[in-house]
This record gives sequence, C-alpha cells and structure tokens, in this order.
Amino acid sequence: MRFRAKIVDIGCLNHFTRVINTIAKLAKTCTLRLTVDKLYFILSDKVANGGVSMWCELSQGNFFDEFQMEGVTAESNEIYLELISENFSRALKTAQNAKAVKIKLTNKLCPCLTVAVELPSLSSSSRIVTHDIPVGVIPRKLWNDFREPSVPDFDVSIYLPVLKTMKSVVERMKNLSNSIVIEANLNGEMNLKIETDLVCVTTHFKDLGNPPWMSKDGSQNSTQERDPESMAEACIDIKKLLQFLAGQQVNPTKALCNMVSKRIVHFVLLHDDVSLQYFIPALV
Repeated sequence: MRFRAKIVDIGCLNHFTRVINTIAKLAKTCTLRLTVDKLYFILSDKVANGGVSMWCELSQGNFFDEFQMEGVTAESNEIYLELISENFSRALKTAQNAKAVKIKLTNKLCPCLTVAVELPSLSSSSRIVTHDIPVGVIPRKLWNDFREPSVPDFDVSIYLPVLKTMKSVVERMKNLSNSIVIEANLNGEMNLKIETDLVCVTTHFKDLGNPPWMSKDGSQNSTQERDPESMAEACIDIKKLLQFLAGQQVNPTKALCNMVSKRIVHFVLLHDDVSLQYFIPALV
C-alpha cells in the first residue's frame, strides 16, 4: 500500500488548500479515499440519527503534477484513511509561497500522511518543512460504510442565491432560533424562515432558477409533475446550515439545493474540478 503525490503549480496548490480548508470547517474528522483518478473526502454521520453527511470529490489530474498510488490489493486498488481535517489544513497553511508540496503515506511509529513543503530560500539549498499527520488505515471490510450517499427522489431542486448573501441572512437569524425552515418551489423561489412564539421572520429570494434534471433512463425527473407554485419545506438545525455556508472557500460555479419535504436538504457545490455534496437532515 503506497501513496505519493506532488503539487508544483502555485495555482493548483492554492486551490487545493482552499478545498482542504473548506473540509476542515465542515468536518472535524473525515475519511480520505484515494483511487487512481480521484480523491474523496467523506463524512458519513448517520443522517437517521440527526448527523450531517459530506461527500467531496476531486479529480487528481487537475491538482497534482505527480500522483502514484497502490491500493490494498490489485483487485481493490484503493486506500481509505481516517484523519483530523484541521491537521491537514494547518500543514498546508505553511505552503502559501512554496516551490512544491509533496504528500505521501509513511509509517513513523504509526501510519502518517506526511506533507513536505519546499520553501524558497536565499541560498542555493531549499528549506523543507515536514508535517506528519497521524492517520488511521480503514480495513477493507469497512469500506462499504463510506460509499457515496444515495439521494432520494427530491421534491424540489433549486439554484442557491449568492452564498455570501445567504450566509449574512442566516447569521442574523441564528440569534432568534435554533432552527430554520427552508422553503423552495419549481418557480425559482426560496424562503428562509424563522418562526417562534415571539417572532416570525422570512427572507424571500426570487428568480433563482431550477436545474433541469434528467433521470438515468433519459426521462425527466418526477419533480416535473409537481405544481410549480407548491413549496417543499424542511426545518433544519440553523448552526449546521451556518457551518456549511461559513466554511465555503471553493468558489463554486454552480450551487444548488435539492429538498425532500420534511426529510432532508441536500446541497451541491460544483466547480470545474471539485464537487461537494452536503446533507442536512430535517428536524423531527
């Protein structure tokens, strides 16, 4: 089982750092799944128990100048590691002006993800700063616990408003309640609503647009049969929503929300080479 990768391009390094910083904001610990083509950062708290789930997918060819990995076996050519996200984020903070960053799987008393940052120097020799991040190797028999979350047939899919705007609205609302109701319909309308015994506050967004979803057999998604004016709604933990909005550094080209009424809110952020899914269950 081996893994070794190298980033030289400063633009790719800064982009990768932003992704890792986002992961660290969303998940204290996560699972890093390595394949030949992709990296996955996974948080799989049980949604049924009120936990959030995250699935972040990166194409390694868009970030790394070198990438070599050998999995557990030839048939199971993958590696699953558990790590503390903040440790990875901290290691990359020293790499802002780096000439190159190497990441490899090592064994130093325990399995580690070793990040070697090559910094520019006034002398002919470079300075190397090394970070050893302890990781847990997840055995093959547990891999099925970390598969991509299945998305149930949703009632409404809608593009999100500007994330910074949405974040400022939710930040003001969090002082009023521990929960927030998200409403959306197929007419491009979304409401963020706080309802308590003392106050009712609603922020309306219009003309957001609805993504054209197609099912696997080529037919239109069942959302098309829904009344465009009818609102789907879910009441969720406002702190979990704010954590998602406050952690974003990916600068997505598309951001959308899929809702199953009174069950789950599924956020999707899409960039050219990164996709991030975040699932927040509805409060009962």
